[in-house]
Amino acid sequence: MSLLDAFFERQNVVVLDGGLATELEARGHDLGDALWSARLLLDNPAAIREVHRDYLDAGADCIVSASYQATIEGFRSQGLDPAEAEDLLRRSVLLACEARDEFWSRADRSNRLRPLVAASIGPYGAYLADGSEYRGTYDVDEKGLVEFHRHRWEILSDSPADLLACETLPSTVEARALSGLLEATPGKQAWFSFSCRDGAHVSDGSRIADAARMLDCCAQVVAIGVNCTAPWYIPELIGELRAATGKPIVVYPNSGETYDAAGKRWLPGEQALDLGRACQEWRSLGARLIGGCCRTGPAQIRLIRDRAVA
Repeated sequence: MSLLDAFFERQNVVVLDGGLATELEARGHDLGDALWSARLLLDNPAAIREVHRDYLDAGADCIVSASYQATIEGFRSQGLDPAEAEDLLRRSVLLACEARDEFWSRADRSNRLRPLVAASIGPYGAYLADGSEYRGTYDVDEKGLVEFHRHRWEILSDSPADLLACETLPSTVEARALSGLLEATPGKQAWFSFSCRDGAHVSDGSRIADAARMLDCCAQVVAIGVNCTAPWYIPELIGELRAATGKPIVVYPNSGETYDAAGKRWLPGEQALDLGRACQEWRSLGARLIGGCCRTGPAQIRLIRDRAVA
């Protein structure tokens, strides 16, 4: 049984949170280094907890930990020893759990279910901090990806998180590496979401339908979908996914702006996003988990809650 089933039975859709790093930046925090949002696990953990809490107040049923760009290797490069790096990974989940428990202690439980905490497993490209999570052009093979992810996976899968979020994956190869780690971790559940270049292809050019078919046979995968992708590709991508898998579909695109990895800045997108109308369309097409990624915030999540939840 999936952890998501109770939400589907009650309200049909699970509302996810929005962008963590860009919301922190909007509040004046400088994330201008290779650790990105994980920098504040060191410098200002209370700021991360506050953003988690604001997303819950806005209506999120699931919040995602600040571990997307948090890796043992990344923390070691900043001068931390292995034990300190491991502690920061655990802290990312504990901050989300603390925010969830504080919210739940004062929530109106008549119209909400206890929110979930997902531990973020970002791609190898996030550690490289060179934008390759949007290209999938790596210098390691599948075996190397398994070894890169293994230590962090063991720590986060043993944390109090309810499930894992394997997100912004730019290739089927990396998804296969992570699904192997998931199958070697009995009792844990995860969703898998990909960064996509268009309405049918993952960032490295492979077809998202093929990636979904590969993951469909894993019982521990509770949802498959797309994140940090231009929102105008989402309807076609949902169609590709529905044809390839019977698992729930997760979508949490970015705002439509484009990230310039070299300049480390966001550039205006091609089209304006009407999120209220879009989330209703995504739901009607078959999406069951809906949220936002980069350049979305609590206001957008509140809109999703108002428009998409039955």
